[in-house]
Amino acid sequence: MARHLITSALPYINGIKHLGNMVGSMLPADVYARYLRQRGHEVLYICATDEHGTPAELAAKEQGLPVDAFCAQAHDAQKAVYDGFALAFDYFGRSSSAENVEITQHFARKLNENGFIEERAIRQVYSPTDGRFLPDRYVEGTCPHCGYDKARGDQCENCTRVLDPTDLIHPRSAISGSTDLEVRETKHLFLLQSKLQHEVEEWVSRHEDDWPQLAASIARKWLNEGLHDRAITRDLDWGVPVPADTWPELAAEGKVFYVWFDAPIEYIGATKEWADQDPENRDWRSWWYDVDTEVRYTEFMAKDNVPFHTVMFPATELGVREPWKKVDYVKAFNWLTYYGGKFSTSQKRGVFTDQALEILPADYWRYFLIANAPESDDASFTWEHFTATVNKDLADTLGNFVNRVLSFSKKRFGEEVPAGGEPGEAEAKLGEEIAALLAEYESHMEAMQFRKAAAALRALWSAGNSYLEEKAPWLEIKTDKDGAALTLRTAMNLIHLYAVVSEPFIPATARRMRDAFALTQDTATWVTAEEARSLRTVAAGTPFTVPPVLFAKLTDDDLQDYKNRFGGEPAA
Repeated sequence: MARHLITSALPYINGIKHLGNMVGSMLPADVYARYLRQRGHEVLYICATDEHGTPAELAAKEQGLPVDAFCAQAHDAQKAVYDGFALAFDYFGRSSSAENVEITQHFARKLNENGFIEERAIRQVYSPTDGRFLPDRYVEGTCPHCGYDKARGDQCENCTRVLDPTDLIHPRSAISGSTDLEVRETKHLFLLQSKLQHEVEEWVSRHEDDWPQLAASIARKWLNEGLHDRAITRDLDWGVPVPADTWPELAAEGKVFYVWFDAPIEYIGATKEWADQDPENRDWRSWWYDVDTEVRYTEFMAKDNVPFHTVMFPATELGVREPWKKVDYVKAFNWLTYYGGKFSTSQKRGVFTDQALEILPADYWRYFLIANAPESDDASFTWEHFTATVNKDLADTLGNFVNRVLSFSKKRFGEEVPAGGEPGEAEAKLGEEIAALLAEYESHMEAMQFRKAAAALRALWSAGNSYLEEKAPWLEIKTDKDGAALTLRTAMNLIHLYAVVSEPFIPATARRMRDAFALTQDTATWVTAEEARSLRTVAAGTPFTVPPVLFAKLTDDDLQDYKNRFGGEPAA
């Protein structure tokens, strides 16, 4: 069995994430990690909060908190939401950790030794009132393109044009509001990506045929446009400090590394955080250092993160000239929109992950989001689609099947699985169908085709309903009690099979289905093709209970309430 290293793009520390963030990186990574663990693979699933950069400092200032205190609170708040979604990280770290500082500084020193970092003088906005240089987001003003008066120095939120702080009309400090700004010369470190272009191109060419078209096309576009040298330091109080032993002048000025330099390195840093909790039993280097053929590394992210992970971070790793593990497979996603428009906190449009859990349990969201993941194109979230999916797939197809099988059997045969006769032609046909659908489900999961995997899982659930309708035990019992008992025993075995194979998608519900049966020796982590054909895992005489309703149907009133609370009109 292979060893699988899995990472999700680090969620930024500044605020609770919306459903698009969840389905674009963390949730599919969790589904895949759960599946691989069930199939017997050794898996390490790592994520962390991305805590450096200007937005963290500005958010802390707005809340009147020291930035380290703000980040600690925000990390705990995000982690609570991810726990609520049952994301089974092996470790969820913090990019502000001592481990990330250590490894980031090591990478910078090695890049410098190898001639890939250069100190350059640049002209930058300085605020005498604040007594500091102002990085891009610390400068606000009027956009020269659309006239929006709250544009930031890196990008206009209104027209999305990329900006430089010196482009802004009537610029002002985001810290003090002062308009007394100057442009002064200051020194920064530049990563000489142009010198690594050929190596990155060779590396991408060895992998891009295996990647999804979305990831490969974005990487190729950036390479075709040419890699540019990039400033990797900023004038901020919060970040990984430039090491004084290598750059004493810049360290004395308080320069820190740019967030996009240290954030990908935190994948390694968080693994070291994990190992440092139990150093006698955990070896972080065994996942990251000189393990190119021993570990398969898969990254999950939305499309805006693809350039950093397919071009910039690989350039960093290549330039270090050490055998750090580089990504094997980049699973990239398009956008999840809200009625065709952006999720927006300020405009109260869209559902954020903490709000989602206030409304309904995590499994409702997990199934819907993965079944409608924006893999090939952008996908639009609507409440109409959500309620229809919950009602049809979860409440009717799966939940109703479980409830009516167990309730009817308890009513007519008591609280143990009935024996009945020997399986016949209908059961043999069902077994072959289940085995074929299970193989289809497995192939889609292996390929990380999540929408197709969800469709195969739904087909497995539907097969049980078709069998039940064909056999109609509520009629069969009137003329053939043993036949009805066989039908119900077979259906109960389907419930157990569903519990096992649905676990990556709906882990809490899967556990409730499995716990319905008093199987003391039930250690199965997956279902073999033969077990799917025979459907004999749950033997006659096994005690069972009827669980509460697995999925409540959503009403028209529920739908209207959701739209009233979160907005529900198509974007203009």
